[in-house]
Amino acid sequence: MESHKKLLLANKAWAADRLSVEPEYFEHLAQSQQPEFLWIGCSDSRVPAEEITGTHPGELFVHRNVANMVIHTDFNMLSVLQYSVEVLGVKHVIVCGHYGCGGVYNSMTHKNLGLINKWLRHIKDVYRFHERELDSIPEFQSRFDRLVELNVMEQVMNLAETSIIQTSWKNRLLPSVHGWVYDMKTGLLKEIASLNHESHLEDIYQYRDDGT
Repeated sequence: MESHKKLLLANKAWAADRLSVEPEYFEHLAQSQQPEFLWIGCSDSRVPAEEITGTHPGELFVHRNVANMVIHTDFNMLSVLQYSVEVLGVKHVIVCGHYGCGGVYNSMTHKNLGLINKWLRHIKDVYRFHERELDSIPEFQSRFDRLVELNVMEQVMNLAETSIIQTSWKNRLLPSVHGWVYDMKTGLLKEIASLNHESHLEDIYQYRDDGT
């Protein structure tokens, strides 16, 4: 059997299992969604958002890209962010990176990977921002792990610097923004950053109604 057809069979089995427990499950699910969380994660196939958090369909609004980036010119990410915050009213936005991230790893090298160079350049910038700390770590794996963490922290800050988040903080004091790292060797998540409406932002990144 072709591998993609196994996915279709698995889907039928999953749907049947759901219906055996709750006959009206899909009817209820199709009516609306009210997720409490927006998840911005890495595209890595080993980091399935719902599975590692024990959540079900309808509980997470999910955006994934290479190395869980929040880039201010990425209209895909910004559209997901705006919709989840302004329409769905999520209470938490989670940026989740993971140790062993290929995007972070390749950003630490001098490899010419073509188009993705443009994307990874943003992680190289994170390295430059924290160059003194990272260069003081002699062992590569530890330096790699630390860049994964610093990248998540930078993306959390990038979220806070958007007008979408700042406007929501002003109007409803939400969402809280979290930075997590997933360890594939243990299956555990670790929180390394958190911001909310009371958090300090550098003045230059703040948006004000009077424009001053």
